[in-house]
Amino acid sequence: MSNVDKQVQALLRGAVEVFSAAELAERIAQAAKEHRPLRVKAGFDPTSPDIHLGHTVVLRKMRQFQDFGHKAVLIIGDYTARIGDPTGQNSTRPVLSADQIEDNAKTYFLQASKILDTADDKLEVRYNSEWLAGMQLADVIKLTGSMTVARMLERDTFDLRYKKGEPIGIHEFLYPLMQGYDSVMINSDVELGGTDQTFNNLIGRDLQRLDNQPPQIVMTMPILVGLDGTEKMSKSKNNYIGVTDAPNDMFGKVMSIADEMMENYYTLLTDIEADTIAELIDPVRTHPKQAKVNLGKTIVTQFYDAAVADAAVANFENVFAQNKLPDDMPVVTISAEPITAAKLLIHCKLVATGGEAKRAVKQGGAKINDKKLTDPNQQIAPEDGMIVQVGKRKFAKLKVK
Repeated sequence: MSNVDKQVQALLRGAVEVFSAAELAERIAQAAKEHRPLRVKAGFDPTSPDIHLGHTVVLRKMRQFQDFGHKAVLIIGDYTARIGDPTGQNSTRPVLSADQIEDNAKTYFLQASKILDTADDKLEVRYNSEWLAGMQLADVIKLTGSMTVARMLERDTFDLRYKKGEPIGIHEFLYPLMQGYDSVMINSDVELGGTDQTFNNLIGRDLQRLDNQPPQIVMTMPILVGLDGTEKMSKSKNNYIGVTDAPNDMFGKVMSIADEMMENYYTLLTDIEADTIAELIDPVRTHPKQAKVNLGKTIVTQFYDAAVADAAVANFENVFAQNKLPDDMPVVTISAEPITAAKLLIHCKLVATGGEAKRAVKQGGAKINDKKLTDPNQQIAPEDGMIVQVGKRKFAKLKVK
């Protein structure tokens, strides 16, 4: 098998569609003759401050290209985020403020660097405001003239909303054009994205042809299912594993997934060979719990190290199998003044908002000294050593000042 064939075979693993595999092989061979790396693009709009494992499906594929000697071009969509991509939405996505976008964008590189090789010859980070912010109205009109309304309505989300009589903002048609224009500006050879980005990425091919550039190869990756087993992984749906989650939380969340989700997680989130995955997910050859422990250890090791992963396994066994309290429980200082149960959960940083606190209590997931709370407005008198808990993985010990 030639080096090109080996690359293509490895790079196609886990991909849903490639436009096209033959073009990918030709582009790799041509780049080798020219003694240059492929420029492999992936873009992320900083619409939230956190990257979760769903995002890493594309980033891991990008890292695979890097390991074959190619260059990753990470586009931070600080300008396109001002429009809001309507992908997968039934209505227009709310537009973020410039300050929100800037704050979110600052965290993206640091989080992406947990997966990508950040060497100068392997990674180029660009913000699309570099070329989009300076466009004049005439430039925008010229760009819109390259596409028809009929082409835009080929996008299923636009088509459905149009047929239902739901509003579609003219600015939403600009989003695919702007994302496609990114490909022109950075001379992309390959663009990676989730299946929900297929239309946008193919627009990039169209615009490159019009600019007399070789059209980029488009590779789409599956959407990772969230912890609930039904919806896509999303922070807003609270079914995600963040790349900055604490090791114990990360491991515990992996252990909570349904057994039938393991093949998908193993394939998209690890480098384990297909034959080994088949053995791990076969309950006759590997007990499902052991397979899940192995999956959790593998994922935690990728973001931390093997020793930390082993400690997370031990912590999980203590807390869940033996009903012991975790060894690394955070100590939270608090006054002795009575406080409502909901505010106590927020103070201990076990929940982020009052609404989340109320839901935790009403769903029976909040405890004090192993006793379930029943009323979010219940007055609690803090005591030294009091254990506050939300769900199965979040604990805090109170220290009264």
